[in-house]
Amino acid sequence: MKLYPFNALLARMKYIARWGLMRSSRTESLSEHTADTAILAHTLCVIARRELGAPESEVRPETVAVAALYHDASEIMTGDMPTPVKYKTEALRTAYKSLERSAAQSLATLLPPALQEEMAGYLCGTVLTERERVLLKAADRLSALIKCIDEEQAGNREFSGAKAQQQAALQAMHCPEADYFMAHMLPCYSWTLDELSAKD
Repeated sequence: MKLYPFNALLARMKYIARWGLMRSSRTESLSEHTADTAILAHTLCVIARRELGAPESEVRPETVAVAALYHDASEIMTGDMPTPVKYKTEALRTAYKSLERSAAQSLATLLPPALQEEMAGYLCGTVLTERERVLLKAADRLSALIKCIDEEQAGNREFSGAKAQQQAALQAMHCPEADYFMAHMLPCYSWTLDELSAKD
Protein backbone atom coordinates (compact mmCIF):
# COMPACT_ATOMS: atom_id res chain seq x y z
CA MET A 1 0.00 0.00 0.00
CA LYS A 2 1.41 3.39 -1.07
CA LEU A 3 1.62 6.02 1.69
CA TYR A 4 1.61 9.81 1.17
CA PRO A 5 3.33 11.97 3.83
CA PHE A 6 2.19 15.42 2.61
CA ASN A 7 -0.19 16.27 5.47
CA ALA A 8 2.00 14.72 8.15
CA LEU A 9 4.91 16.84 6.94
CA LEU A 10 2.83 20.04 6.89
CA ALA A 11 1.68 19.29 10.44
CA ARG A 12 5.28 20.05 11.44
CA MET A 13 4.84 23.73 10.59
CA LYS A 14 4.04 24.17 14.27
CA TYR A 15 7.70 23.42 15.05
CA ILE A 16 9.10 26.13 12.77
CA ALA A 17 9.65 29.39 14.65
CA ARG A 18 9.40 32.71 12.84
CA TRP A 19 11.46 35.86 13.44
CA GLY A 20 14.62 33.82 14.01
CA LEU A 21 16.96 36.81 14.36
CA MET A 22 14.63 38.73 16.68
CA ARG A 23 14.26 38.53 20.46
CA SER A 24 10.56 37.79 20.90
CA SER A 25 8.45 38.00 24.02
CA ARG A 26 6.47 35.05 22.64
CA THR A 27 7.54 32.67 19.89
CA GLU A 28 5.30 32.63 16.81
CA SER A 29 5.12 29.35 14.89
CA LEU A 30 4.70 29.04 11.15
CA SER A 31 1.33 27.33 11.75
CA GLU A 32 0.13 30.30 13.77
CA HIS A 33 1.25 32.80 11.12
CA THR A 34 -0.39 30.73 8.39
CA ALA A 35 -3.75 30.64 10.19
CA ASP A 36 -3.60 34.38 10.90
CA THR A 37 -2.73 35.13 7.27
CA ALA A 38 -5.61 32.99 6.00
CA ILE A 39 -8.11 34.87 8.23
CA LEU A 40 -6.70 38.23 7.17
CA ALA A 41 -6.67 37.27 3.48
CA HIS A 42 -10.29 36.17 3.65
CA THR A 43 -11.23 39.45 5.36
CA LEU A 44 -9.41 41.53 2.73
CA CYS A 45 -11.24 39.67 -0.03
CA VAL A 46 -14.62 40.30 1.59
CA ILE A 47 -13.67 43.98 1.97
CA ALA A 48 -12.78 44.01 -1.75
CA ARG A 49 -16.17 42.61 -2.73
CA ARG A 50 -18.53 44.22 -0.20
CA GLU A 51 -16.88 47.57 0.47
CA LEU A 52 -14.98 48.24 -2.75
CA GLY A 53 -17.20 46.51 -5.34
CA ALA A 54 -14.74 43.98 -6.74
CA PRO A 55 -16.36 41.47 -9.15
CA GLU A 56 -16.86 37.97 -7.76
CA SER A 57 -14.83 36.52 -10.64
CA GLU A 58 -11.84 38.70 -9.73
CA VAL A 59 -11.73 38.08 -5.97
CA ARG A 60 -12.67 34.70 -4.45
CA PRO A 61 -12.41 34.82 -0.63
CA GLU A 62 -12.46 31.05 -0.09
CA THR A 63 -9.83 30.36 -2.77
CA VAL A 64 -7.51 33.02 -1.37
CA ALA A 65 -7.97 31.78 2.20
CA VAL A 66 -7.01 28.24 1.17
CA ALA A 67 -3.99 29.51 -0.80
CA ALA A 68 -2.98 31.46 2.32
CA LEU A 69 -3.00 28.25 4.35
CA TYR A 70 -0.32 26.89 2.01
CA HIS A 71 1.55 30.12 1.18
CA ASP A 72 4.54 29.32 3.41
CA ALA A 73 4.35 25.53 3.24
CA SER A 74 7.66 25.41 1.36
CA GLU A 75 9.37 26.56 4.58
CA ILE A 76 8.94 22.99 5.80
CA MET A 77 11.87 22.28 3.47
CA THR A 78 13.68 25.64 3.43
CA GLY A 79 13.12 26.87 6.97
CA ASP A 80 12.08 30.45 7.71
CA MET A 81 14.83 32.60 6.26
CA PRO A 82 15.03 35.99 8.00
CA THR A 83 13.65 38.82 5.86
CA PRO A 84 16.82 40.97 6.04
CA VAL A 85 18.76 38.06 4.53
CA LYS A 86 16.13 36.99 2.02
CA TYR A 87 15.77 40.47 0.53
CA LYS A 88 19.31 41.77 1.01
CA THR A 89 20.11 41.70 -2.73
CA GLU A 90 18.13 41.06 -5.90
CA ALA A 91 20.23 37.93 -6.50
CA LEU A 92 19.34 36.53 -3.07
CA ARG A 93 15.66 37.39 -3.55
CA THR A 94 15.57 35.67 -6.96
CA ALA A 95 17.43 32.61 -5.69
CA TYR A 96 15.14 32.27 -2.67
CA LYS A 97 12.00 32.61 -4.80
CA SER A 98 13.32 29.85 -7.07
CA LEU A 99 14.05 27.69 -4.03
CA GLU A 100 10.53 28.28 -2.69
CA ARG A 101 8.96 27.26 -6.02
CA SER A 102 11.09 24.13 -6.19
CA ALA A 103 10.23 23.20 -2.59
CA ALA A 104 6.50 23.74 -3.24
CA GLN A 105 6.63 21.51 -6.32
CA SER A 106 8.48 18.85 -4.32
CA LEU A 107 5.81 18.98 -1.62
CA ALA A 108 3.09 18.34 -4.20
CA THR A 109 4.80 15.06 -5.17
CA LEU A 110 4.13 13.79 -1.63
CA LEU A 111 0.41 13.60 -2.46
CA PRO A 112 -1.50 10.93 -4.38
CA PRO A 113 -1.01 11.57 -8.13
CA ALA A 114 -4.67 12.50 -8.65
CA LEU A 115 -4.33 15.35 -6.11
CA GLN A 116 -0.98 16.78 -7.18
CA GLU A 117 -2.01 19.18 -9.95
CA GLU A 118 -4.80 20.83 -8.00
CA MET A 119 -2.76 21.14 -4.81
CA ALA A 120 0.27 22.49 -6.69
CA GLY A 121 -1.88 25.46 -7.71
CA TYR A 122 -2.36 26.35 -4.05
CA LEU A 123 1.20 25.57 -3.01
CA CYS A 124 2.69 27.72 -5.80
CA GLY A 125 -0.08 30.35 -5.82
CA THR A 126 -0.88 29.82 -9.50
CA VAL A 127 -4.56 29.31 -8.63
CA LEU A 128 -4.81 33.03 -7.81
CA THR A 129 -5.60 36.03 -10.00
CA GLU A 130 -3.18 38.95 -9.89
CA ARG A 131 -5.47 40.93 -7.59
CA GLU A 132 -5.81 37.91 -5.30
CA ARG A 133 -2.01 37.58 -5.15
CA VAL A 134 -1.79 41.20 -4.01
CA LEU A 135 -4.42 40.61 -1.33
CA LEU A 136 -2.60 37.52 -0.06
CA LYS A 137 0.69 39.44 0.09
CA ALA A 138 -1.05 42.27 1.94
CA ALA A 139 -2.49 39.77 4.43
CA ASP A 140 0.99 38.28 4.92
CA ARG A 141 2.39 41.74 5.67
CA LEU A 142 -0.54 42.57 7.97
CA SER A 143 0.14 39.39 9.94
CA ALA A 144 3.76 40.50 10.37
CA LEU A 145 2.67 44.00 11.36
CA ILE A 146 0.27 42.62 13.96
CA LYS A 147 3.08 40.50 15.42
CA CYS A 148 5.19 43.68 15.70
CA ILE A 149 2.32 45.48 17.44
CA ASP A 150 1.90 42.56 19.87
CA GLU A 151 5.61 42.64 20.70
CA GLU A 152 5.61 46.40 21.24
CA GLN A 153 2.60 46.09 23.56
CA ALA A 154 4.56 43.50 25.55
CA GLY A 155 7.26 46.13 26.05
CA ASN A 156 9.65 44.68 23.47
CA ARG A 157 11.36 47.45 21.46
CA GLU A 158 13.13 44.84 19.29
CA PHE A 159 10.30 44.98 16.74
CA SER A 160 10.04 48.76 16.28
CA GLY A 161 12.15 48.75 13.10
CA ALA A 162 10.29 45.78 11.66
CA LYS A 163 6.98 47.51 12.42
CA ALA A 164 8.05 50.61 10.50
CA GLN A 165 9.22 48.46 7.58
CA GLN A 166 5.93 46.57 7.39
CA GLN A 167 3.91 49.79 7.57
CA ALA A 168 5.98 51.34 4.78
CA ALA A 169 5.70 48.19 2.66
CA LEU A 170 1.92 48.10 3.08
CA GLN A 171 1.59 51.77 2.14
CA ALA A 172 3.79 51.20 -0.92
CA MET A 173 1.45 48.43 -2.09
CA HIS A 174 -1.36 50.97 -2.66
CA CYS A 175 -3.82 48.22 -1.75
CA PRO A 176 -7.19 49.83 -0.88
CA GLU A 177 -8.32 46.71 0.98
CA ALA A 178 -5.25 46.84 3.26
CA ASP A 179 -5.72 50.59 3.70
CA TYR A 180 -9.33 49.98 4.76
CA PHE A 181 -8.23 47.28 7.21
CA MET A 182 -5.53 49.51 8.72
CA ALA A 183 -7.96 52.40 9.14
CA HIS A 184 -10.95 50.49 10.50
CA MET A 185 -9.67 47.24 12.03
CA LEU A 186 -5.98 47.41 12.91
CA PRO A 187 -6.42 49.93 15.79
CA CYS A 188 -8.50 47.33 17.65
CA TYR A 189 -5.42 45.12 18.08
CA SER A 190 -4.24 47.46 20.86
CA TRP A 191 -7.49 47.07 22.82
CA THR A 192 -7.82 45.06 26.01
CA LEU A 193 -10.07 41.99 26.15
CA ASP A 194 -12.70 44.00 28.04
CA GLU A 195 -12.64 46.68 25.34
CA LEU A 196 -12.85 44.08 22.57
CA SER A 197 -15.86 42.35 24.13
CA ALA A 198 -17.71 45.48 25.27
CA LYS A 199 -21.04 46.17 23.59
CA ASP A 200 -21.90 49.65 22.33
